[in-house]
Amino acid sequence: MTVISEQETKHSGGDPASQVREISIAHSPDSDDAFMFYGLATNKVRVAGLRFTHTLCDIETLNRKALEGYYDITAISFHAYPYLQDKYALMPTGGSVGEGYGPMIVASRKIPLEEITNCKIAVPGTMTTAYLTLKLFAPDIATEVVPFDEIIPRVLDGKYEAGLIIHEGQLTFAKAGLHKIVDMGKWWRDQTGLPLPLGGNAIRREMGPELMAACCTALRDSIRYALDNREEALQYAMQFARDLDPQLADKFVGMYVNERTLDYGKDGREAIVKLLEMGHSAGIIPNRPMVEFVGDSAAVSTT
Repeated sequence: MTVISEQETKHSGGDPASQVREISIAHSPDSDDAFMFYGLATNKVRVAGLRFTHTLCDIETLNRKALEGYYDITAISFHAYPYLQDKYALMPTGGSVGEGYGPMIVASRKIPLEEITNCKIAVPGTMTTAYLTLKLFAPDIATEVVPFDEIIPRVLDGKYEAGLIIHEGQLTFAKAGLHKIVDMGKWWRDQTGLPLPLGGNAIRREMGPELMAACCTALRDSIRYALDNREEALQYAMQFARDLDPQLADKFVGMYVNERTLDYGKDGREAIVKLLEMGHSAGIIPNRPMVEFVGDSAAVSTT
């Protein structure tokens, strides 16, 4: 792990401003991402010659920004990757993967599965993996985009019969008085036997192999630092834990930042290819996905 103290930084010699390259990082303002990037955001983990600046924004906006190649490193939904694969490669660490759990359809009443397809569903964005999975589950279901943190309130207000929730809402919907209709992560596992890959981190290709590799190492070190220093990292992440007490925040972080976040594993990578292949075959994703991780010798086509 590359950890440089303040003392070492001050006495490293030379003109720091002329030696440092700024790397822009963007991720969601939620507790699991905050936990993951804790080491880098607080300078517990540093890389000589690099300075990381952080922007926090909702995932659908980040997906759209990535289409422009706006940030050097950005959190993305896996559904968005085929649309930006010419500009970005996937980083081999930093993924959020649901082990039989994930985005949920919730409603203010218990709606039978056979009826849910007749409801209009509030969704957090059409480029999210939650949306892709929903469309694989029910291709003809009607949807309307609503900011992710407004979905539960709008379902409670009766503006929508049901909503597709992500992030901390997966742990707070019942307390709000809503009912789980279907867990898309469980549905996906029942269909494929695989975990559900929800989001990952992507890095701009034009940075070049050496710099891309250095940034991937830095992210892995940041995740490892947080996992090894869980209490302090959780304390930092609590400022982004919407409606979660410390116990629930710890649970939520554990769901999405763990050993698989350090390494997707063979089945995790297989799940990404499978998800995008199914989306392409179903006509949801128009262009053919080419899954490529930094350090891989070649991209994996879904055909």
